[in-house]
Amino acid sequence: MDNARDATAPEAGCGTARDGVTPRVPGPPHRRPPAARRRFLTYLLAAPTLTVAAGLGRDTAPSAAGAVGRPEGPSGGVRLPGVSGVPDVLSLGDALIVAGLPTSHLLVLEITTAGRAVLHLPRLEVGQGLTTSVAMLVADELDARLTDVDVPLSDGRPDLLFNQLTGASNSVRSLYDPVRAAAAGARARLVTAAAQRWGLPAAGLRTAGSAVLAPDGRRAGYGELATAAAAIATPAVPATPKPPDRLRLVGRPTGRIDARDIVTGRAKYAGDLTVPGAVPTVVARPPTINGTLGSLDAATARTMPGVLGVVTIPTGVAVLAETFDQALRARDALRTTWNPGPLAALSDAGIRTRLRAAHAPFLVPPLLTHQVDGEFDFAFVNHAPLEVLTAVADVRANRAEVWFASQTPVIAQQTIAAELGLPQSAVTIHVVRGGGSFGRRLFFDAALEAALVSKAAGRPVKLMWTRNDDMRHGRMRPASHHRVRATFSLGEVLSYEHRVATVQTDFGHGLGELLTAAGFSPSAAGLSASQAFFLLSERNPYDVGVPTQLLSEVPLKMHTGSWRSVYSGTVRVADEIMMDELAQRLGQDPIAFRQARLRRPEGRAVLGRAAQAGRWGRPMPAGQGQGIGYHEENGGRVAYLVELDAADLRQPRVTRAVIAADLGQVINPRGLEAQLTGALVDGISVILQAGNHIDHGAVREGSYADFRYARQRHTPPTVEIHLLPPNGPPGGAGELGVPAASAAVANAYARATGTSPRSFPIDF
Repeated sequence: MDNARDATAPEAGCGTARDGVTPRVPGPPHRRPPAARRRFLTYLLAAPTLTVAAGLGRDTAPSAAGAVGRPEGPSGGVRLPGVSGVPDVLSLGDALIVAGLPTSHLLVLEITTAGRAVLHLPRLEVGQGLTTSVAMLVADELDARLTDVDVPLSDGRPDLLFNQLTGASNSVRSLYDPVRAAAAGARARLVTAAAQRWGLPAAGLRTAGSAVLAPDGRRAGYGELATAAAAIATPAVPATPKPPDRLRLVGRPTGRIDARDIVTGRAKYAGDLTVPGAVPTVVARPPTINGTLGSLDAATARTMPGVLGVVTIPTGVAVLAETFDQALRARDALRTTWNPGPLAALSDAGIRTRLRAAHAPFLVPPLLTHQVDGEFDFAFVNHAPLEVLTAVADVRANRAEVWFASQTPVIAQQTIAAELGLPQSAVTIHVVRGGGSFGRRLFFDAALEAALVSKAAGRPVKLMWTRNDDMRHGRMRPASHHRVRATFSLGEVLSYEHRVATVQTDFGHGLGELLTAAGFSPSAAGLSASQAFFLLSERNPYDVGVPTQLLSEVPLKMHTGSWRSVYSGTVRVADEIMMDELAQRLGQDPIAFRQARLRRPEGRAVLGRAAQAGRWGRPMPAGQGQGIGYHEENGGRVAYLVELDAADLRQPRVTRAVIAADLGQVINPRGLEAQLTGALVDGISVILQAGNHIDHGAVREGSYADFRYARQRHTPPTVEIHLLPPNGPPGGAGELGVPAASAAVANAYARATGTSPRSFPIDF
């Protein structure tokens, strides 16, 4: 299934260049690279059918505020004083949009002679329904039938620079204007072509059902107009996107355009591809993280049925065979010794000790005030997408082709080219849909391995990571420890200090360069990529006196990565638990306490809707309790209210959930509801039971059997979702819900049991 372990998938964060390979950095956001523009114009003029770029569909350039989404104001972003060229207020999502502006005009929509509207999407579909949302935008602006719109995934395109990174809940926010502009430009040219054909004023024609209609009843389908429209340089009607009141699809619940393909097997994932000659391949790996090969005896494995080759690569020993079953059997027959990895002396307790020692001290001594202190531990968490990592590679002497699901195809192309000793232009990255990601596919471990094996073996390969491979050698959300101190007096919160210590997150997939492209260089500001990410993404939405947040990192040689919501998934959970405890100390209702301190009225409205719909404060049986969690990020805000039954402390269960969200203009409410439901399942999982242990440098969990992600029996039978009316451009949904959902589960557990949890998952 496409949406992996739940009904949604993330758009996770991003980071610095990996392995010393630096992506090309565009100029200031308002300038388009001349070479890229020339290449595009050459392509456009050579197109036999109507091909329209986003930038050519605009009558006027967007304002700076419109370019980066809904203005957040002082409470919605991070002030960056003294950094030249950076807006006074900037969030991470805004930075991604600004970085993509120089190449947004390279987004191209084509109308074919068959009447298909084709938009090659420079993002990855990993179950979040992005292709459906983009198809809805195209169909709405074109007045086309949704069934006439195709949204294939683009191959890796270096000319797009940072505009092909799927992450930070940024895709709809950054594509909303360019997609609509391209479709509006195509519609204007089609109308002009029909007017010329009929000798009628273009202003008197209208569009509907993938056709141009004349007042006298004549009809011309888009396909029959495509060739003539391609010759029109200046349309006779404005190429302006529609106002909201003229939209017929956007905002209406719509089923996935690929749903039938997914359930019938027509949708192709990397493991389904039939690249000529590509043979099944698996890798034997060390028992510890980053262990190395000591010795190898492959004599027995080479003689086993179907085995085609054994190849050593930096991460292990690859076995090629006629079938995956044969490859796995031969892999298990290898006689190997392994050198222990660099963490072989460390286990969970030692890692926690290092994290606790990494904190900076609190700044504010609690003199003449009351205080609430809290310490919180969060375990490592695996991404665990349902589809295991798979990549197909065909490497020849002077070129290479790789097929896989990639959130960062340009960085992948650069890295693979460097490892193979080829120029970047000789490597083609074919982006394939993925069955879930949650941040995992920001990295391309399997693709790099496949390319190296293909080069060494001299033949195409289809390399698959097993579930055990990814659990024990893949990426994890880093473990973290949090210290929080809030001081208060006379009913007011005076200060709020949050110290975060975490195992270092690997941002080796483009963040530093992306922020530089947006006008904010982390190095120039004296920050690491991690610090910059933390600064731009973490903010407390409440008025809590003088707030400070500091990040300390412990560098360990292990595989970490952005897991859904990145830092917010732990930082905001600790904050929301503290808000409950502050409210209790001050003798106030937790929701009233929050509403009195939320800086934005939209947040108060969301919280109020959740409280009303969830009947906050209603009497609950012994051992049961309600919990609330709130979060705002990426132009959206959400509140989760859950009810939890902990009568059996060994098996606490969320029995009901009410979700209220404000994300501005919602493209597809059904898709948004799936995202928010998936976030709820994530929150239930990582708060109650799902996490990874480290035992002497090895990950203990190896499958879904022991990485205890929530099953259907752990999820609530009742989930209500309330979407507030649109009040601005779209916000990002992929990562918004997890912090609020997680916090709500933790706070419900505290109210049900009378004990506020401090270590997550609770049952670990």
